[in-house]
Amino acid sequence: MTQTSENVTWLTQEAYDKLKEELEYLSGPARTEIAAKIAAAREEGDLRENGGYHAAKEEQGKQELRVRQLTQLLENAKVGEAPTAEGVVAPGTVVTIAFDGDEDDTLTFLLASREYASESIETYSPQSPLGTGVNGKKVGEDAEYELPNGKKASVRILKAEPYVS
Repeated sequence: MTQTSENVTWLTQEAYDKLKEELEYLSGPARTEIAAKIAAAREEGDLRENGGYHAAKEEQGKQELRVRQLTQLLENAKVGEAPTAEGVVAPGTVVTIAFDGDEDDTLTFLLASREYASESIETYSPQSPLGTGVNGKKVGEDAEYELPNGKKASVRILKAEPYVS
């Protein structure tokens, strides 16, 4: 999955189907389940001191937030392959970097949103410090980003290829 400046999110068909299935579950059966939990907790009595009720209401809030996120994401989704050029770092590319110019200390990752994270490859968000630093850079260029402690780190772009699932 990749995001472009027009707020369009590119998804593979597999990612789109997976997110749509999650949305359908959260909008249907999951809503029914949480409503039943809230009703059962409400029957236990005083709502001010009812931990089960408050936990169920919090779960419902998180679930509804995820429904809104998925709805917005899928409304702006384009299914297919993102328009990326090989050799340029952009969302949807697999990037290999070397830390501080040390060609032996490398990291390969997918630059993409968390919705596309998989176990097969480490994923960094384009909005993360490293993602922001490398985005738009070409193979051979250096990129700088800010570490959590406020210091700067630099990396060299070794490879940038469109992601193929």
